[in-house]
Amino acid sequence: MTEVRSIQAKLERLQHEAFAARRNLQQEVKAYRQAQQDLRDAEEARSRAQAVAQLVQQQAHAQIAGVVTSCLQSVFGEDSYTFKIKFVQKRGKTEAQLIFVRAKNGVEILDPINEDSGGVVQVAAFVLRVACLVLAKPHLRKLMVLDEPFAHVSAKFRPAVRSMIQQLSRDFQVQFLIVTHEPEYMCGKVVQL
Repeated sequence: MTEVRSIQAKLERLQHEAFAARRNLQQEVKAYRQAQQDLRDAEEARSRAQAVAQLVQQQAHAQIAGVVTSCLQSVFGEDSYTFKIKFVQKRGKTEAQLIFVRAKNGVEILDPINEDSGGVVQVAAFVLRVACLVLAKPHLRKLMVLDEPFAHVSAKFRPAVRSMIQQLSRDFQVQFLIVTHEPEYMCGKVVQL
């Protein structure tokens, strides 16, 4: 009889373990299904975030590249340069590559500092700084202090640079404090030391 009771006790213990294992399995299946749903939700959120980021990149490109191209062409001539921003995914992050294109033939300038005049790069860098200031959130005081920002721009383009500075100041309500030795850049209120 003790053997029967021992077997009954063992059977009850095994039934209890089987019941607990079934309950545990149901919980694990439920957790697995929830994890699958969470993964789908995360992928959907990532996809939407990427779509929004791409839209923002396109809008930023249109605004910034348009202003930079306009300024390059106002200084160096209508058929001189266009400016593009190429967004590239690298290591899970988006990088912006700044590209100068010769407007005449559509050829990209891979190394603008060495392939072309430094003045082109200085004008583009100046306009990019203005764009950063204007687009900054929260809004910053629109004052730029610059020391010889156009040192490599040749003399024949200096009057056009001055006009560009005046136009940017009007269009974006930015004040420029520029230290320079070149009289062609002097405009607005001038203080000579």
